[in-house]
Amino acid sequence: MKKRIITLLLACAVLLAAASNVWAGGSGQKKEKGFIIATDTTFAPFEFQNAQGQYVGIDIELLAAIAENQGFAYDLKPLGFSAAVAALESSQADGVIAGMSITDQRKEKYDFSAPYYDSGVVMAIRATDDTIKSYEDLRGKRVAVKTGTEGATFAEGIRAQYGFTLVYFDESPFMYEEVKAGNSVACFEDYPVMGYGISQGNGLKMVTGMERGSSYGFAVLKGKNQELLRMFDDGLVNLRNNGTYQEILDRYIKTE
Repeated sequence: MKKRIITLLLACAVLLAAASNVWAGGSGQKKEKGFIIATDTTFAPFEFQNAQGQYVGIDIELLAAIAENQGFAYDLKPLGFSAAVAALESSQADGVIAGMSITDQRKEKYDFSAPYYDSGVVMAIRATDDTIKSYEDLRGKRVAVKTGTEGATFAEGIRAQYGFTLVYFDESPFMYEEVKAGNSVACFEDYPVMGYGISQGNGLKMVTGMERGSSYGFAVLKGKNQELLRMFDDGLVNLRNNGTYQEILDRYIKTE
């Protein structure tokens, strides 16, 4: 009797170990991958909070659709652009999707997906201002930019030529308020972001054409999370082919 009980206990232990192994993805079983994805907090129309406090936007919907297409799970962390990049560099996040421009300088530290949006930079001023019409009109004045963005990089590249000073902000809305209050005469922003903001009544207007910029990409730390990067690329191809990609863009960016 005792021998039978021991045999049964051993059998149960084997079954429990097998079950645990399957749950953990062992014994040839494919487990659903889970990742931490960092993003910006306010970069409409790519990521922002709606009236219900939910994060929505092109990046948010695109990530969700790709994750569903490729069968991986993720935890979205809206941290702000600078904090999102810092989280990636400290391995507190596996990837970043935040309207992040693909640049040669960033490629030294990050691996990027295929481009998912081609952007550019525009200059905007207060909607009631008729004094600023070109970069020349910025001479001796103060201009607002968002830290770490392509708009900031572009402004830094021309400030010596046009003789203006820069003030930096971590969030686009603070930058817009700076210009509306008259503390700065202009700001530089990504074209789709500024276009969406103006359509939503942010109190600004564009006064320059779009300067061609870099494309946006999903980023991982260089040499890390290559499977996640591959799944993003594969999912992006599938979304372009089945029409989901364009449907997402059309919800947020209007051409007329």
